[in-house]
Amino acid sequence: MNKVRVLFVCLGNICRSPMAEAVLRARVAERGLSDRIEVASSGTGYWNIGDPPHWGTQKILRERGIDFEGMRAKVLSAKEILTYDYIVAMDGSNVESLVEMGVPKERIRLLTDYIPGKEGTDVPDPYYTGNFNETWELVDAGVDGLLAEILSKLG
Repeated sequence: MNKVRVLFVCLGNICRSPMAEAVLRARVAERGLSDRIEVASSGTGYWNIGDPPHWGTQKILRERGIDFEGMRAKVLSAKEILTYDYIVAMDGSNVESLVEMGVPKERIRLLTDYIPGKEGTDVPDPYYTGNFNETWELVDAGVDGLLAEILSKLG
């Protein structure tokens, strides 16, 4: 049985995409589906490579009992990215960067595309806004919508 592979992408891979990765991993594990769904995250910028998630992301995840141990910022090549079934970007700028890297635009969805009424909108970057709670609300809802879609296709 092939695993469904999910990749979350943001700019630095320290705030939004690792938050989404940790949340989806936790929800997949709760359902006993870790052997069927693989989750990762990546950035499009190189300046945070090797860094753990931002302290604001860590705080949000700790408050909710979600593990992020061992997570480190990375940037994947387009070739690596294309091995994922779901390529989920946090904002339009991330989509543009992925396309510039050679990822076909039709392979990319925004996380908000999985939130009814929020489709096509950006998940604001809390590195700049400082509002990790707003990011959490969108990540929480988006991950739920994405997981529902994946589960409907798993059968």
